[in-house]
Amino acid sequence: MRFPWLLIGILFAAAGVGIGAFGAHGLRDTLAATGRADNFETGVKYQMYHALALIAVAIWAQRTTPEASVTWIGVCFAAGIVIFSGSLYILAVTNVTKWGMVTPIGGVLFLVGWGLWAWQAIRSES
Repeated sequence: MRFPWLLIGILFAAAGVGIGAFGAHGLRDTLAATGRADNFETGVKYQMYHALALIAVAIWAQRTTPEASVTWIGVCFAAGIVIFSGSLYILAVTNVTKWGMVTPIGGVLFLVGWGLWAWQAIRSES
């Protein structure tokens, strides 16, 4: 089903705006104390990039690609957001450095999602 990925992308983008604003204002002192404002900002950036990617995939998929492949791309991007950005948010707020070991799992999911999208783009041109 393609529609959920459009909606999920929109919701992740809206949440990214809210989380970014909360980090800049509500968590300013906490992030200063942990010295991890850059980690928090990276989480917000990657959340927004991949929320927009989910929206783009949903729109692109309306004309070109089978539903199953859109599902896998969407799962990779959505799970990547939760794992990558989520672990960075937790790391930034708690300064528990073990969360940094979780972050690359989300990064790999992002890469897999981009790879699947590239593969589907090539296949749809054939």
